[in-house]
Amino acid sequence: MGTTGIIFSMGFALWIDSDADLAWAQGTHEYRPMGTAVISRTDQFRHRDFHQTWRRPGHLENSFVGFFGSLEDLNACLRAQSEWKLHWTPGHLR
Repeated sequence: MGTTGIIFSMGFALWIDSDADLAWAQGTHEYRPMGTAVISRTDQFRHRDFHQTWRRPGHLENSFVGFFGSLEDLNACLRAQSEWKLHWTPGHLR
């Protein structure tokens, strides 16, 4: 919570492109879209990786991993996972 009593919210959605060995993320910060970022599956996401004009490729509809509350949580998952259980992308993210 900020010093003014306003709750600051962040959230990240993650997709894995197994064929290209890439990780895609979409993020929000304080309810504003941060955009999309793509990195190698063995790398780590940084705030500067996100671009508001980029979009996640449509072919990743069935490659959704999940939601994360912070970049730290997202990156910890990337470091820890060697195999992924992928799901269909939730409707509100399409």
